[in-house]
Amino acid sequence: MDDIYEKMNVLLRDRQDFVVATIVSKSGSAPREAGTKMIVKRDFTLIGSIGGGMLEAMVTKLSSGVFASREFVIKDFILIDKKDSSIDMVCGGGVKVLIEYVDPYDGDAVSIYQKAGELKKQGLEFVLITKVHKDIPFITGKDKWICTETAFYGTEDHDLQRITKSIRENFNHIEIELQEEEGRYLIEPFYRFERVCIIGAGHIAQKIAGFTKELGFYTVVVDDRKEFANKKRFQTADEVRALSSLDNLSNKIMINHDSYIIIVTRGHSYDMKVLAQMLKTDAKYIGVIGSSKKRDYTYQELLQEGFTKEDVKRIYCPIGLRIHAETPEEIAVSIAAELIKVRRGQAYDRG
Repeated sequence: MDDIYEKMNVLLRDRQDFVVATIVSKSGSAPREAGTKMIVKRDFTLIGSIGGGMLEAMVTKLSSGVFASREFVIKDFILIDKKDSSIDMVCGGGVKVLIEYVDPYDGDAVSIYQKAGELKKQGLEFVLITKVHKDIPFITGKDKWICTETAFYGTEDHDLQRITKSIRENFNHIEIELQEEEGRYLIEPFYRFERVCIIGAGHIAQKIAGFTKELGFYTVVVDDRKEFANKKRFQTADEVRALSSLDNLSNKIMINHDSYIIIVTRGHSYDMKVLAQMLKTDAKYIGVIGSSKKRDYTYQELLQEGFTKEDVKRIYCPIGLRIHAETPEEIAVSIAAELIKVRRGQAYDRG
């Protein structure tokens, strides 16, 4: 799925109103995390997902009233695994959902959503603050603000001073919550700009880029061959970079602790060159295509170059989950599945 703010801004530019459903909190084994958003369009088609099934059906039904009244709704949904439950989902748990109307003619709202989209595209971290009134049933653009470590966007509000001070003091440790003190404020941190950087722009990279974009990763494709690294071949990728060389990559592409590196270059020597650079970053995931035999040989080379056993343990090679993949499409599926597993914090034997 494309970034939800990209979709919001497209609708706003087209002067289409819509409803946004946001999971404010979750408990148990509900299918989606707090902060997950879904757009309900005027024709009740959906963009994004907050869990599927009856949950989305009920949120869509509530959206009809929100479109009519423009009043927000906060609703608790209990998701249990009994077939006779009011919400027939088997996951168990519960979610609290905020359902709010967005007016394309509300200039303040348009500005905030545009800024959120810009910051996300730039890979900059920010916190979105929404005032959820206790005595006023509407949320407008004047009730939304964006706070970064150095800047503040939105209409000034004297009640925000304490909140913004707390956010700045704990900027990298804020979690989504609906604060009840001194009025209700929904605090949504956007810290994890999960980037997939595919280094190598061959056939497998083409297939991988399609999957990673669908999975919500900001997808960057890099190669030193212009005939391979171009937008015509990678139409879904957020960035396609044709570099003069694969040297000094950390100075050319953004890599941080939320980066997923997929190394699929055109040969072992190139893989080694890139891998040695990536091990000096704090990337969350570093995967290299190749066989078990290549893995063992590569590890020995790295150890001889001065890398430690702990460094080597960071590498996912052979890349992808073991599903006996053979075709580029199958290999891409296995890699995408491995990224999901790492994203969800599931440890497993890399073999």
